[in-house]
Amino acid sequence: MKPLIVLLISFIASLLLTKIFLGTYDLALSGRVGMSAMLVFCAIGHFAFTKGMSLMIPEFIPFKIEVIYLTGLAEIIFAIGLLLPGYRVFTAWLLIIFLILVLPANIYASMKQVDYQKATFDGSGLTYLWFRIPLQILFIVWTYLSAIWK
Repeated sequence: MKPLIVLLISFIASLLLTKIFLGTYDLALSGRVGMSAMLVFCAIGHFAFTKGMSLMIPEFIPFKIEVIYLTGLAEIIFAIGLLLPGYRVFTAWLLIIFLILVLPANIYASMKQVDYQKATFDGSGLTYLWFRIPLQILFIVWTYLSAIWK
């Protein structure tokens, strides 16, 4: 829920600022700013809640802590790339692939009831997927519309 709030608040703030400073609303730019802010917010979680996030990764995958750090770094790179005109489309496609690839980790975490902030197994469980899967789809569509679609 927090990433969605960050996305929407950043988007609305960017819309207002583009209207004030550019004289027009720039939906695509504001969409990318919102997504970038959300990605940085989520990346911070990778470094602040590393142990809990490592519980979201299935047992058979090695180097869990390193994967968490790497994906956090990737989110920061995506956030920057979305804002660079020459890299925007390429970054958006990579981000869409990334969002698809991390969905199984979210499903696994829900099945295991991971609470990544507490690093425990007493989280929301499968009911969280009713929110998370549509949210992941929203992130994918948002990225496509704000960075690729013309």
